[in-house]
Amino acid sequence: MKKVAFIGLGVMGYPMAGHLQQAGYAVTVYNRTQAKAKQWTEQYQGQMALTPKLAAEGADIVFVCVGNDDDLRSVVLGEDGAFSGMSKGTILVDHTTASADVARQLAEQAKLSGLAFLDAPVSGGEAGAVNGQLTIMVGGDETQFANVNTVMDAYAKFSKLLGPVGSGQLAKMMNQICIAGVVQGLAEAIHFGSNAGLDVEAVIEVISQGAAGSWQMNNRHKTMIKGEYDFGFAVDWMRKDLAIALDEARKNGSTLPLTALVDQFYADVQQSGGNRWDTSSLLTRLQK
Repeated sequence: MKKVAFIGLGVMGYPMAGHLQQAGYAVTVYNRTQAKAKQWTEQYQGQMALTPKLAAEGADIVFVCVGNDDDLRSVVLGEDGAFSGMSKGTILVDHTTASADVARQLAEQAKLSGLAFLDAPVSGGEAGAVNGQLTIMVGGDETQFANVNTVMDAYAKFSKLLGPVGSGQLAKMMNQICIAGVVQGLAEAIHFGSNAGLDVEAVIEVISQGAAGSWQMNNRHKTMIKGEYDFGFAVDWMRKDLAIALDEARKNGSTLPLTALVDQFYADVQQSGGNRWDTSSLLTRLQK
């Protein structure tokens, strides 16, 4: 039985750590809000630690899933960070959606300390985490990936090594670029159909079976039609992810006009008070 640590019990990390415990791994968790960690231990019967360092001590694998680059550095580096508690040869798997730069920086620091690092952002949202059906995009060493892949199976339906460290984060940027365009297209189609007097739900039933079909269409059209957005992947989070992608695009010379435009549409949603609405709330700015 492997002993693992899981740092960060947010919307995604909480159920992911739970799947590991239920799969038979001995899990020690750390969360900045201790009450959340205590709740997790009561639900899953695992252990909790008061610092990332203490959580990582004795672990074969350390998983991290926090908010952004700064959060990631705060739980990995420093005297109380995970690296300080990890034994030589231990692997840190970062599920945070962060920049490729911070992934490379942490990988270099890990190497200096005799540790291993994989960047492994996930896709599938809260439902994917709860149901153990996440897709994982991984950057790093092939041998290290092989060592953790079967463990990640506890909460993943598919994972793939895509290249050296940073590749996972770059792939996640591609993922978010695609989602942004698809959601805007779906919002415009629903808006158009409503104004045309169509039974939009009936139309979606038809077109979802053809080339227009997508995960967003299948899972979000009903709530969009009803104007329900108090769930799912928040607009604030999407804007954070798109900012990372747009910054990387400036560095590598990519032109992302649609992504930049949809990012500004999400800014409009934020200004309307929709910071924590689901990303499908793009429809709201068309209905004014």
